[in-house]
Amino acid sequence: MLLFVEQFLNGLQFGLLLFLLAAGLTLVFGIMDLVNLAHGSLYMVGAYFAATFTAWTGHFVGGVLLALVATLLVGMAVEVIAMRRLYGRDHLDHVLATFGLILFFNELVRLIWGPAGMNLTLPPWLNTAVEILPGVYYSMYRLSIIVVALAVATGLYLIVMRTRIGMLIRAGASNREMISALGINIKLLYTFVFGVGAALAGLAGLMQAAILTAQIGMGENILILAFVVIIIGGIGSIRGAFIAAIFVGLIDTVGRAFLPDILKLALSPAAAATAAPALSSMLIYLVMAIILVVRPAGLFPAPGSR
Repeated sequence: MLLFVEQFLNGLQFGLLLFLLAAGLTLVFGIMDLVNLAHGSLYMVGAYFAATFTAWTGHFVGGVLLALVATLLVGMAVEVIAMRRLYGRDHLDHVLATFGLILFFNELVRLIWGPAGMNLTLPPWLNTAVEILPGVYYSMYRLSIIVVALAVATGLYLIVMRTRIGMLIRAGASNREMISALGINIKLLYTFVFGVGAALAGLAGLMQAAILTAQIGMGENILILAFVVIIIGGIGSIRGAFIAAIFVGLIDTVGRAFLPDILKLALSPAAAATAAPALSSMLIYLVMAIILVVRPAGLFPAPGSR
């Protein structure tokens, strides 16, 4: 029972990290119709910025805030310099151009920070365990990830659904030509949305960097799961990304934790340990395939989604 609670929380934490990455990705795709494979590079850049600024300032929260601002500015610069040339073009052009950006960012990080990874050091108050249930202790840092991610998800939902800028974002996703005809600066809106998406990716990256490490290419594998999340949840849907991300996070984490014991009933321990991670990953893609058959637009497609 205690192991299940711990793994459930681990799955929830991983799912919320996926949501932070997928939320920006689904907004960019839903509004700009842009396939951005370089979104994982912004995840990586946020992790490196956090490790650098935390070391410079000697203050974890200050370093994190500076990293978010820096990642926001990098995202806006990328949109102005590179992404604007891609609007209205074929998705294959998007894939090729943003794949080139992945290579660019990987080499840029190698040039600035070197090939070795960087560690993000946690302050003592986060590097402890807290008793969440009688006899059940859980990492304070992982618990803080859950709290922060839930707060960000709530704030993002309120902004998109209850504010004027959110109204413009939703309208831009439905009919960008009409929004532009009404006098809205669509270029500025695109830059803002892309920058916010970059900051969300950077937040996810810096949170993960404290658990593992900041390293070159760290965003490429998790980006695949982010695409799975937005396909399951529905392109352009914040609510869909949230629910799908938690679902995918729980399947991946709980599956990896308990499948080995289940498979040991039929396989040798070595074979079970080898097969369990693969089967856990397969379950995610199997769920995605079923969703695509039953609901091709996803569980909660945004209104007017293409």
